[in-house]
Amino acid sequence: MLETGLTFTKTELVTEKNSAAALGSGLLPVYATPAMILLIEAAAAELAAPHLEDGSTTVGTKLDVEHVAATPIGMEVSAVVTLTEIDRRRLVFEVEVTDKGGIIGKGRHERFIVASEKFMAKTQAKLEL
Repeated sequence: MLETGLTFTKTELVTEKNSAAALGSGLLPVYATPAMILLIEAAAAELAAPHLEDGSTTVGTKLDVEHVAATPIGMEVSAVVTLTEIDRRRLVFEVEVTDKGGIIGKGRHERFIVASEKFMAKTQAKLEL
């Protein structure tokens, strides 16, 4: 059962593949902001997943995140997400991303609980427009 206060941590290694230079978000070989966003979303989705009914998932709907420090290739980064609010199907997470030097990112992320099949049917219907 989902409840406020649940926390989940997801860690990854900064490599050439998730660098700003590789992802096109900048020219430098440092951890890319888009990679940090992906890590945050994945951590929040993984926190929620085991608590959902069969046939349900979550989708990301809102991010308000600051990327406050650079991380070099070869260092690990960790995203800690904490579920702080549940409003029917809307889940709100406080997020903090760190490396060995301290905080590199912080903010909020929102996800909605959806019925997977219904969501995909509605999405696929756009192809008929």
